[in-house]
Parts: sequence; structure tokens; C-alpha cells
Amino acid sequence: MRLFRLARILGAFRRHGLDEFVFRDGSNPWLRFAGRLLATGGHSEPRGVRLRRALEELGPIFVKFGQVLSTRPDLIPPDIAGELAKLQDRVPPFPAEQVRAVLEAAYGCTVEEKFTAFDWTPVASASVAQVHFAKIALRQGETTVERDVAVKVLRPNILPVIESDLALLRVLARLAERVSADAKRLRPPEVVAEFDKYLHDELDLIREAANCSQLRRNFAGSSLLYMPEVYWDWCEPTVMVMERLYATPVNQVDELRAAGVNIEKLARDGVEIFFTQVFRDGFFHADMHPGNIAVRTDPGHVGQYVGMDFGIVGTLTDVDRRYLAENFLAFFRRDYRRVAMAHIESGWVPPGTRPDELENAVRSVCEPVFDRPLAEISFGKVLLRLFSVSRRFNVEIQPQLVLLQKTLLNVEGLGRQLDPYLDLWATAQPFLERWMREQIGPEAYRRRLLEQAPYLAATLPEWPRLIHDALTRASAPPAPPPPPATVSLWTNVWLALIAFALLAILGTIWIPLLLD
Repeated sequence: MRLFRLARILGAFRRHGLDEFVFRDGSNPWLRFAGRLLATGGHSEPRGVRLRRALEELGPIFVKFGQVLSTRPDLIPPDIAGELAKLQDRVPPFPAEQVRAVLEAAYGCTVEEKFTAFDWTPVASASVAQVHFAKIALRQGETTVERDVAVKVLRPNILPVIESDLALLRVLARLAERVSADAKRLRPPEVVAEFDKYLHDELDLIREAANCSQLRRNFAGSSLLYMPEVYWDWCEPTVMVMERLYATPVNQVDELRAAGVNIEKLARDGVEIFFTQVFRDGFFHADMHPGNIAVRTDPGHVGQYVGMDFGIVGTLTDVDRRYLAENFLAFFRRDYRRVAMAHIESGWVPPGTRPDELENAVRSVCEPVFDRPLAEISFGKVLLRLFSVSRRFNVEIQPQLVLLQKTLLNVEGLGRQLDPYLDLWATAQPFLERWMREQIGPEAYRRRLLEQAPYLAATLPEWPRLIHDALTRASAPPAPPPPPATVSLWTNVWLALIAFALLAILGTIWIPLLLD
């Protein structure tokens, strides 16, 4: 089965004329030989277009991997990254009979017993699941009310396909690491491992429902972002049921303006939501492209974002958040010396790197973009130049920040679409400065002390005894060393006999096997 899949991949590789990706490394004789075998020639389309079509032909897992690659300009050239960004995570829907089979296997009853109404026509179809609208009867005390819901159903038999494709991607990543020094620095096996993790997370819809609930709690009462309610009695590993959202897609700007939405404020709110999730919560929606974001226009909630599709979320530790905030603020303040020192102190660059050289390189990338509106700059291009600097200084790309980079690029694209004159830097800087004050100022110490107060109060009565015991041990004379252990002659004899018996037993088992 795996060989058949590999043959299909090689066939798509040859049909779309992707041999130039092999020929690119002319110093490797094996790659040159493979390239000659697969070369077809005669393709007039750009290589990025041909790669995108090959991934679309190979199916949803390769489409999703292409989307991930499109957010890694450190791995691929700009023309390919731009083309892969056009990949739409939409595939043909699976039929209603299979939807019914998945639902009834999950619930152990008929669909009609679980839902008061069910629309068998899907409203969205993606790589691993598709969505239908339905109605449920929800008990509230002594009464029953009907609720409109969205039902996400996992594709049947998707796991074997995913496992097979991931196994091949791991092999290709290891090969790339061996034949290319630049690929080794960028650690492609770890990139595939990250893709593996997030893809398997998407296969468990209970996990996605939990992500949605966590984001809903984090923004409870917020006027900026609304997350749908999850109906847990209807959720299973293959089915997720949540509140149906009535909102306008964020990319329909004309309709939003007609509904009275302040588009410029909407763009600033999107930036604030992103930095709030990352730095306040350390838990962020990591798939914030326009297809997963909508805006409410109903009275009382005009201009409020709503989120969808929570299969991919990112998390950051306190150390990650503090390091990122320091770097962002250093960029905003044009303190390139601090940026260089932070990279050296974190171990992201070799210890012998000269800070002044790294400082000058970072300055050459960042200085031209400040004080300019978003319409005139591209954060993606800034990242590309920073990655070229990273190659020069052998900076190791940190896998835990891949999702953060992807989300930041999504936020840039969303901001550009809403307000081309949005100043991303000026919008984010006050938020980060306020967050840093909360982390290192007097208020931060007071908050941490209050958090530790219950533990301190519980252990306070034991402090006198613990102090007395510590002083007693410190003043006591050192104990004499224990006498050397003595083993009797008969003990040695018995140990020797046991060892001989074990060797004899092992010999009777293994010698016939070896002779066979």
C-alpha cells in the first residue's frame, strides 16, 4: 500500500514537471540521477503553479501540508510560498449516507432521535471534516428549547490515509536533511513532527471542542471576540456540535460597511485580539485566516468578531512569552543591540557570534519598514529578509514558534484586507508595553504573592519545626562512614550457581534458534 502511494506521488511529480526541484542541488549525484529519470520538460507554467496542482492532485493531506509550507518562507522561495498560499482547504464533500453512518456509530441511535432537524447538504467541506446545520432540543430546567447548531462530522476512514502520507513525509524530510546543509539547519523532520501533532489533534473533535470552550472562557464578556457555545451532550470524538453563528465573513468588507461596522476599528481589534491571546493567555487560535473569522452585525454586537474551526491552537510558555515580548519591544524601539543580545543569550545563534555584526544585519532589515503604513510594507517580506539573515548567522528556527509565525502572517493579511493603512507596529506597541509592566512591575509581584498566599498560610505553622530541624542537622557532628560490607563465602557460591543456571537456560533457548 505504501509503495503504491509512493508510486502515485512520483507519478504526480513527473506529470507536473517538478524535476527542477531535484536539479536545484546539482552537487548531489543521486539527486541528479533521480532528476534525469523523472524529467519530462515542456512545461510552460511557473514552478509554483505546478507544485500547487501536484499537491491538489495528491489529496487533502498534501494540500494541508502545502498550506503549512506556505507559512514557512524560511523553507521555500517567495514565488512558491505565494502560490501555495492560494491552496484552499476545500475538497469534495462525502455523501449523506456516510454522514449518517458516522453519526449513528457515534451516538448509538438514529440521527432523527438525536436531532430535531438535520440538513444533509454540507455548508463546508475540508480536509478532515465537513459541517452541516441542524437543530437540537435542549432541556433548560422543566422546559425544552430548540437551538440552531452547527455539526462537524469527521471524514470516515481518514486515519489510515493520514498515517500513510505522514510516514512518507517523514522519509522525505529525513532525506532532505541528509542531502542539504540548509535543510539540516531548518530541521525538516521537526517541521513534519509539528504537522503530525496538529493534524492528529484535528482528528479528535472532543479536543477541538475543548479548545473552543477554553477560548470562550478566555474572552467571556469581551466586546472584541465571541466564541460559540459547545453542546457537550452531542459531542463525540468524531462529532462536534456547537452554537450556530449568524455572522458575515470578514472578507466581505462592503457588506460589513453597509451594516455599520467601523472597518478601521475592526482592523485594530484584530491585532489586539491576536496579542491578547498570545501574551495574556499563552493560548491562541492558530488558524486565523478569513475563512475561519466572521463579524457580527446584529444589534448590540455590531463589529464583534466570531471564531470558527478550533482544531489548531498554539500554546506558549511564560519563558516564550517574555522572550517574544522583549524582542517585539526592542524592534519597536529600534533597539537592535538588544535584539542581537537576546538571540545570543537564548542560544539561538552560535556562542561565538559577534553582537555588532548581528545588530547591523537586523538593522538593515527592520529600519526601512518603520513609520510606514501597512499598505507600503509586507511583514512577510520582512520575515523573508530576516530568514536570509538567519542563514548567514546559522540561527536555528524554533519549532514551537512555527504556529505563532503562521498566525502573525494571517493577522497581517487580515489587517491589509480591512485597512491597508493600518500601522501594525503602532497598534501593537502600547499593548506590549502594558503587558510588560504587568509582568515585571509592583502589581505583578503583588499578584504573584496573592496567588501563593494559600500555600504560604498552610505551611506557616510548620516553619519553626523545619528551621529547628535544619539547625540541628547543621550543628551535629558528621556521622562515621559505614563499615565495608562483607559477603560470606557461601553467598558467593550461591550467586555463582544461579548465574551458571541462567546461562544454561539461555543457551538451551538461543543455541537451537541460531543453528536453525
